[in-house]
Amino acid sequence: MNVTNDTALKVAEFLLQIKAIKLNNAAPFTWASGWKSPIYCDNRKTLSYPPIRTYIRQQYVDKIREAFGSPDVIAGVATGGIAQAALIAQEMDLPMIYVRSSSKGHGLQNQIEGAIEKGQKVVVIEDLISSGMSSLKAVEALKEFGAEVLGMVAIFTYGFEVAKKNFEDYNCTLETLTDYEHLLEIALSTSYIKKDDIASLKEWRANPSTWKQ
Repeated sequence: MNVTNDTALKVAEFLLQIKAIKLNNAAPFTWASGWKSPIYCDNRKTLSYPPIRTYIRQQYVDKIREAFGSPDVIAGVATGGIAQAALIAQEMDLPMIYVRSSSKGHGLQNQIEGAIEKGQKVVVIEDLISSGMSSLKAVEALKEFGAEVLGMVAIFTYGFEVAKKNFEDYNCTLETLTDYEHLLEIALSTSYIKKDDIASLKEWRANPSTWKQ
Protein backbone atom coordinates (compact mmCIF):
# COMPACT_ATOMS: atom_id res chain seq x y z
CA MET A 1 0.00 0.00 0.00
CA ASN A 2 1.46 3.33 -1.06
CA VAL A 3 0.44 6.47 0.83
CA THR A 4 2.00 9.72 -0.40
CA ASN A 5 3.16 11.69 2.64
CA ASP A 6 2.04 15.22 1.69
CA THR A 7 -1.38 14.07 0.52
CA ALA A 8 -1.82 11.78 3.53
CA LEU A 9 -1.07 14.59 5.97
CA LYS A 10 -3.39 17.01 4.15
CA VAL A 11 -6.28 14.54 4.07
CA ALA A 12 -5.74 13.69 7.75
CA GLU A 13 -5.74 17.39 8.59
CA PHE A 14 -9.05 17.88 6.76
CA LEU A 15 -10.63 14.88 8.51
CA LEU A 16 -9.69 16.26 11.93
CA GLN A 17 -10.71 19.80 10.96
CA ILE A 18 -14.30 18.84 10.10
CA LYS A 19 -14.47 16.21 12.88
CA ALA A 20 -14.91 13.37 10.43
CA ILE A 21 -12.32 11.77 12.68
CA LYS A 22 -12.33 12.36 16.42
CA LEU A 23 -9.52 11.33 18.76
CA ASN A 24 -10.15 11.12 22.48
CA ASN A 25 -7.73 9.01 24.46
CA ALA A 26 -9.22 9.98 27.84
CA ALA A 27 -12.87 9.23 27.00
CA PRO A 28 -12.86 6.44 24.40
CA PHE A 29 -15.72 5.61 22.08
CA THR A 30 -17.48 2.23 22.01
CA TRP A 31 -17.71 0.57 18.61
CA ALA A 32 -20.57 -1.71 17.56
CA SER A 33 -18.20 -4.64 18.11
CA GLY A 34 -17.91 -3.63 21.77
CA TRP A 35 -14.30 -2.50 21.37
CA LYS A 36 -13.23 0.57 23.31
CA SER A 37 -11.57 2.95 20.89
CA PRO A 38 -9.82 6.33 21.17
CA ILE A 39 -10.85 7.11 17.59
CA TYR A 40 -14.19 7.58 15.85
CA CYS A 41 -14.35 7.91 12.09
CA ASP A 42 -17.23 9.09 9.87
CA ASN A 43 -15.77 10.04 6.49
CA ARG A 44 -19.22 10.74 5.05
CA LYS A 45 -18.87 14.16 6.64
CA THR A 46 -16.42 15.09 3.88
CA LEU A 47 -19.38 15.25 1.49
CA SER A 48 -20.78 18.26 3.36
CA TYR A 49 -17.73 20.46 2.70
CA PRO A 50 -17.34 21.22 -1.04
CA PRO A 51 -13.64 22.25 -1.05
CA ILE A 52 -12.66 19.18 0.98
CA ARG A 53 -14.99 16.95 -1.03
CA THR A 54 -13.38 18.17 -4.24
CA TYR A 55 -9.84 17.72 -2.91
CA ILE A 56 -10.55 14.16 -1.77
CA ARG A 57 -12.25 13.31 -5.07
CA GLN A 58 -9.21 14.48 -6.99
CA GLN A 59 -6.84 12.52 -4.76
CA TYR A 60 -8.94 9.42 -5.38
CA VAL A 61 -8.73 10.02 -9.14
CA ASP A 62 -4.97 10.59 -9.06
CA LYS A 63 -4.46 7.47 -6.93
CA ILE A 64 -6.58 5.34 -9.28
CA ARG A 65 -4.67 6.50 -12.35
CA GLU A 66 -1.31 6.04 -10.63
CA ALA A 67 -2.01 2.61 -9.17
CA PHE A 68 -4.45 1.04 -11.63
CA GLY A 69 -4.29 2.92 -14.91
CA SER A 70 -7.60 3.10 -16.78
CA PRO A 71 -10.44 1.03 -15.30
CA ASP A 72 -13.69 0.45 -17.18
CA VAL A 73 -15.98 0.88 -14.18
CA ILE A 74 -15.93 2.51 -10.73
CA ALA A 75 -17.71 0.50 -8.02
CA GLY A 76 -18.81 1.95 -4.67
CA VAL A 77 -19.27 -0.24 -1.62
CA ALA A 78 -22.62 0.38 0.07
CA THR A 79 -23.13 2.62 1.78
CA GLY A 80 -20.10 4.77 2.55
CA GLY A 81 -18.43 4.29 -0.82
CA ILE A 82 -21.43 5.10 -3.01
CA ALA A 83 -21.28 8.89 -3.01
CA GLN A 84 -17.49 8.92 -3.35
CA ALA A 85 -17.70 6.51 -6.28
CA ALA A 86 -20.26 8.72 -8.02
CA LEU A 87 -18.01 11.77 -7.69
CA ILE A 88 -15.00 9.84 -8.98
CA ALA A 89 -16.87 8.26 -11.89
CA GLN A 90 -18.19 11.67 -12.93
CA GLU A 91 -14.70 13.17 -12.88
CA MET A 92 -13.21 10.22 -14.83
CA ASP A 93 -16.18 10.00 -17.23
CA LEU A 94 -16.68 6.35 -16.36
CA PRO A 95 -19.69 4.14 -15.58
CA MET A 96 -20.46 3.75 -11.89
CA ILE A 97 -22.05 0.84 -10.05
CA TYR A 98 -22.43 -0.05 -6.40
CA VAL A 99 -22.29 -3.29 -4.46
CA ARG A 100 -24.53 -4.19 -1.54
CA SER A 101 -23.33 -6.23 1.43
CA SER A 102 -25.76 -8.94 0.30
CA SER A 103 -28.42 -9.49 -2.34
CA LYS A 104 -31.71 -7.64 -1.99
CA GLY A 105 -34.52 -9.69 -0.52
CA HIS A 106 -37.04 -8.53 -3.11
CA GLY A 107 -37.39 -7.48 -6.75
CA LEU A 108 -34.47 -8.66 -8.88
CA GLN A 109 -32.49 -9.52 -5.73
CA ASN A 110 -29.41 -7.75 -7.07
CA GLN A 111 -26.24 -7.43 -5.06
CA ILE A 112 -24.54 -5.41 -7.80
CA GLU A 113 -26.55 -2.38 -8.90
CA GLY A 114 -25.87 -0.74 -12.25
CA ALA A 115 -24.61 -1.80 -15.67
CA ILE A 116 -21.46 -3.93 -15.84
CA GLU A 117 -20.24 -6.63 -18.21
CA LYS A 118 -18.13 -9.69 -17.53
CA GLY A 119 -14.43 -9.06 -18.03
CA GLN A 120 -14.60 -5.33 -17.36
CA LYS A 121 -11.85 -3.84 -15.19
CA VAL A 122 -13.18 -2.41 -11.92
CA VAL A 123 -11.74 -0.27 -9.15
CA VAL A 124 -13.66 -0.54 -5.88
CA ILE A 125 -14.20 2.57 -3.72
CA GLU A 126 -14.54 2.63 0.06
CA ASP A 127 -14.43 5.43 2.62
CA LEU A 128 -12.99 3.51 5.59
CA ILE A 129 -11.12 0.26 6.17
CA SER A 130 -11.15 -1.43 9.57
CA SER A 131 -10.89 -5.23 9.24
CA GLY A 132 -11.71 -4.93 5.55
CA MET A 133 -14.11 -7.86 5.47
CA SER A 134 -17.28 -5.93 4.56
CA SER A 135 -15.36 -4.21 1.75
CA LEU A 136 -13.90 -7.48 0.51
CA LYS A 137 -17.38 -9.01 0.23
CA ALA A 138 -17.95 -6.49 -2.56
CA VAL A 139 -14.72 -7.60 -4.23
CA GLU A 140 -15.82 -11.23 -3.95
CA ALA A 141 -19.23 -10.45 -5.47
CA LEU A 142 -17.63 -8.65 -8.42
CA LYS A 143 -15.19 -11.48 -9.04
CA GLU A 144 -17.98 -14.06 -8.87
CA PHE A 145 -19.89 -12.01 -11.45
CA GLY A 146 -16.87 -12.16 -13.75
CA ALA A 147 -15.40 -8.68 -13.40
CA GLU A 148 -11.65 -8.09 -13.16
CA VAL A 149 -11.07 -6.26 -9.88
CA LEU A 150 -7.93 -4.14 -10.19
CA GLY A 151 -7.99 -3.12 -6.53
CA MET A 152 -9.59 -0.88 -3.94
CA VAL A 153 -9.06 2.75 -2.89
CA ALA A 154 -10.26 4.16 0.45
CA ILE A 155 -9.91 7.46 2.26
CA PHE A 156 -8.62 6.03 5.53
CA THR A 157 -7.34 2.82 7.08
CA TYR A 158 -6.56 2.04 10.70
CA GLY A 159 -3.80 -0.25 9.46
CA PHE A 160 -4.82 -3.27 11.52
CA GLU A 161 -2.76 -6.38 10.87
CA VAL A 162 -5.97 -8.36 10.37
CA ALA A 163 -6.91 -6.03 7.51
CA LYS A 164 -3.53 -6.49 5.82
CA LYS A 165 -3.95 -10.25 6.06
CA ASN A 166 -7.52 -10.16 4.75
CA PHE A 167 -6.54 -8.16 1.67
CA GLU A 168 -3.63 -10.53 1.04
CA ASP A 169 -5.94 -13.54 1.37
CA TYR A 170 -8.35 -12.02 -1.16
CA ASN A 171 -5.45 -11.05 -3.45
CA CYS A 172 -6.74 -7.47 -3.53
CA THR A 173 -4.48 -4.43 -3.67
CA LEU A 174 -5.51 -1.67 -1.24
CA GLU A 175 -4.55 1.97 -1.72
CA THR A 176 -5.56 4.68 0.74
CA LEU A 177 -5.36 8.46 0.79
CA THR A 178 -4.30 8.56 4.43
CA ASP A 179 -3.87 6.25 7.41
CA TYR A 180 -3.57 6.04 11.19
CA GLU A 181 0.14 6.87 11.29
CA HIS A 182 -0.30 10.09 9.30
CA LEU A 183 -3.34 10.96 11.41
CA LEU A 184 -1.29 10.73 14.61
CA GLU A 185 1.50 12.76 13.02
CA ILE A 186 -0.77 15.64 12.04
CA ALA A 187 -2.74 15.43 15.30
CA LEU A 188 0.48 15.80 17.29
CA SER A 189 1.87 18.62 15.14
CA THR A 190 -1.37 20.62 15.49
CA SER A 191 -1.62 19.96 19.26
CA TYR A 192 -4.85 17.98 18.77
CA ILE A 193 -3.20 15.33 20.96
CA LYS A 194 -0.24 15.42 23.36
CA LYS A 195 3.01 13.53 23.03
CA ASP A 196 2.06 11.54 26.14
CA ASP A 197 -0.96 10.14 24.23
CA ILE A 198 1.06 8.55 21.42
CA ALA A 199 2.11 5.34 23.18
CA SER A 200 -1.46 4.52 24.21
CA LEU A 201 -2.83 5.36 20.75
CA LYS A 202 -0.28 3.08 19.07
CA GLU A 203 -1.00 0.33 21.60
CA TRP A 204 -4.71 0.51 20.67
CA ARG A 205 -3.92 0.03 16.99
CA ALA A 206 -1.76 -3.00 17.83
CA ASN A 207 -4.31 -4.63 20.18
CA PRO A 208 -7.72 -2.95 19.74
CA SER A 209 -9.78 -5.76 21.28
CA THR A 210 -7.88 -5.70 24.59
CA TRP A 211 -6.86 -2.03 24.77
CA LYS A 212 -7.50 -0.01 27.93
CA GLN A 213 -6.77 3.70 28.17
